[in-house]
Amino acid sequence: MTIDPNKPPRPGRGVLKKSALAGVLIVLLTATTVASAALLEVDQLVNIVRNEGQSIPGVKNVLDNVDAGGAQTILVIGSDRRYVDSDTKGAARSDTLMLVRLDPNKAATAVVSIPRDLKVDIPGYGSDKINAAFSLGGPKLTLKTVRDLLGIQINHIVEVNFGGFQRAVNRLKCVYVDVDHRYYHSNAGLAPAAQYAEINLKPGYQKLCGLQSLDYVRFRHADSDFVRSARQQDFLRQAKGQFSLSSLLGDRKELVRIFARYTRTDVRSNDAILQLLKLAFLSSKNPIREIHFPATELPGGSDLTASPTALQTVADEFENAQATPGAKQTGDKSKKARKARKKQKTKSSGALPAGITADKSEGESQAIAAATKTAMQVYYPAVRLSSGGYSSGESDFPATRAYRIKDRSKQGFSAYRMVLSTGEAGQYYGIQGTTWKAPPLLDSPSETMRMRGRSYELFYDGTRLRLVALRTSKGVYWVSNTLSQTLTNPQMLAIARSLTSLGS
Repeated sequence: MTIDPNKPPRPGRGVLKKSALAGVLIVLLTATTVASAALLEVDQLVNIVRNEGQSIPGVKNVLDNVDAGGAQTILVIGSDRRYVDSDTKGAARSDTLMLVRLDPNKAATAVVSIPRDLKVDIPGYGSDKINAAFSLGGPKLTLKTVRDLLGIQINHIVEVNFGGFQRAVNRLKCVYVDVDHRYYHSNAGLAPAAQYAEINLKPGYQKLCGLQSLDYVRFRHADSDFVRSARQQDFLRQAKGQFSLSSLLGDRKELVRIFARYTRTDVRSNDAILQLLKLAFLSSKNPIREIHFPATELPGGSDLTASPTALQTVADEFENAQATPGAKQTGDKSKKARKARKKQKTKSSGALPAGITADKSEGESQAIAAATKTAMQVYYPAVRLSSGGYSSGESDFPATRAYRIKDRSKQGFSAYRMVLSTGEAGQYYGIQGTTWKAPPLLDSPSETMRMRGRSYELFYDGTRLRLVALRTSKGVYWVSNTLSQTLTNPQMLAIARSLTSLGS
């Protein structure tokens, strides 16, 4: 019998790819968490977890205990075994290692992804990539390796199955995502050894459902571990902001059932389930704070390393995550950051910042291409990065795409996306326009700025600008940074400031 490598497995077979952990976190940090608010039904929720969930054997004696009501750290594991490998001998390697810290006394829920190619000391086996720990000793050895690496207490472990990701996203009625470039791969004509998960996703802001969202977040070719982690975190951030408390509470039983069916955990007793549900509910109001893992490449290969100082910094930031709550939570509120932004406002015109070059003619050509396929007013950038250029990421797909998008009430709007490459693998930024004036992506800007007589909305990720948006009477337009936020703030502002209406 021929096994389709892209056919989703039955529940309990195969485990979630690296990317799909974002979806599991959506369930863990929002859906399952808020379900505990329905106190009259909490016994039913506990029974769902106990009766329909799966346990991880042999890890209870290596987990760290925690006082009732105290903060808890959860290790989330996914494996890299492909569907076609499910019947073969040999243990899979973990493709994802992610730590999540639930602490209602902090202003943020901390999340850190550990690169799978990180060279570490695996207890009893010596130096190897950290993802080898799973094949050598399963979840138990993986837990010991991560704990020794960072010196962090780990209270629970979750191993994720990927059928639940698609079901959770579909149950939440899909997620609107700002897709940065063209994602495409076909296995047609390729030898089995060269095949990997197929994907066919066009660039632009759009609604992704089950399989499409899984394809997007699990994509792991043509870029680096860092870009893949950034894509997961970006998906999680966008998804978490699109679901209201009332909608999650209304579907609490089914969401808890999805979580239970498609994960294996050490959490089995009534007390442990209740404690985790309560803690997750109390933490659900907090924004997610991604802790970046400062690994560097070793000479002569793709292996990564991290110094003891860097590891200690990661551990400290993870256990003491802070963020300002509220609509402007992504903006850096420090005196230094405010002073820097004030300085930016006073320099809203003049010479182009380093790394930016004028290229009005190519921008206008891209705008004309969009205008032939859409009736909306098209804005284009008169400048771009000096490196790279207009490119969708696929040579046979245009850099500019015009299309239609529907909101949740199924009303249609015009839209277009211009894609530009930075010249580095997996790093794309872009210009988006749409007549949909209230896309979820533009909820709650960090602040506004006046430049050349126009008002722009700024969206920060820490100290870096993630988006710069312009609203007009006929639509909204925004400049998207790369997934890794590689464009500097002056570069983002210069591109946004140069936006020019076609025909003006």
